[in-house]
Amino acid sequence: MLILIPVDSTDPIDAKITTLINLKHWALIDFDEGEVKSTRFFSDRTQTGENWIDFVILENKYEPYMDFMNEGMMILTRREEETLEEIISAFRFKELDEV
Repeated sequence: MLILIPVDSTDPIDAKITTLINLKHWALIDFDEGEVKSTRFFSDRTQTGENWIDFVILENKYEPYMDFMNEGMMILTRREEETLEEIISAFRFKELDEV
């Protein structure tokens, strides 16, 4: 499954989730069988080349999420997680909130 996250850098270790207005890049994470298979970064989410993205994880529930929902993505928000590793760990254990 594919997970899209707005982040502040392209460093897979230090990148932190950010608001849509402050995003620098999109992290596209290929997550399968409880593991991250790959992490790719894009300056524009339309550049991913993917036909279907399963989830988008946003900074908070007040972000404008209707475009994602209209594209069929499930919308999740973080609780206290910041880095990609923390967010994926929370995703793995279903510790993110649904919008």
